[in-house]
Parts: sequence; C-alpha cells; structure tokens
Amino acid sequence: MALIAPRVTAGLPAGDARSLTRALEDSNDITVFVDGTVHRLPGEARDAVVDLLARLSRGETVTVSSVEEMLTTSQAAELAGISHTYLRNMTDRGEIPVEYRGSHRRIRTADIMTWLEKQKLAEQKRKPGKDAGDDAGTEE
Repeated sequence: MALIAPRVTAGLPAGDARSLTRALEDSNDITVFVDGTVHRLPGEARDAVVDLLARLSRGETVTVSSVEEMLTTSQAAELAGISHTYLRNMTDRGEIPVEYRGSHRRIRTADIMTWLEKQKLAEQKRKPGKDAGDDAGTEE
C-alpha cells in the first residue's frame, strides 16, 4: 500500500495572519465552497478547520494528516492470538496488508480485525450445526 505523506504548510505571512485573526475573532462560522457549491461542515469538521485556520493565523507551521492506528507485528500478532512469526509469514504471502516504516512492518488494526472476522466465518463454515448441538442437551 502506498503511504500518503502528510501535508505541511508553513505559517502565513504576517499581513495574511493578521487578516485571518481578525476574521476568526468571535466567529466559528466557516463556509466551504467546493466547485461553486456551498457545504455546511458538521461540528467536528468545522472545529478542525477553525483550529487549523487559527494556527495559521498565529503564523504556526501546520501538518495535516489522517490518523489510523498502526500496529507493530508483535501487537498485531497478540491482538490476533497468533505467533509473531506466523503473522510475518502471512504478510510475506500478502494475506494481511503491511506497510513499511523504514525496515519495520506496520499493520492497520482494521486489517487485523478483517482477518479475524474472515477466520471466524471460515470456522463457522467448517463446523455447521455445532451451536445447535451444544444447545440440544441443555435444560431450561
């Protein structure tokens, strides 16, 4: 998988920063135009945009990036209940997607959870009726 680099923007020049500071004073109302269409941002997105603009207005350099929990192979193996070596072998075979940070492998939590769900479904297919058989001998 390709790693998308975070976007880094230098602080605004002093004049632009002052203008933006004045515009943001006592206002959290942000209107976004995309291809000429007005979009109203949900509260969380609006707050993030206001925070970004406030930081730029102070002349700060900002970095915009998405956050997705990445696990080491040891953490991912522990979550999956398998050995570190088995997990590494699965990443080598392409069964579980992996990203490299330098020479270190990183695995998305969502990818481990997807693999676990597939394992659970495969187990259910291998043992049809197991649940029904377990309930047959119980008294109420």
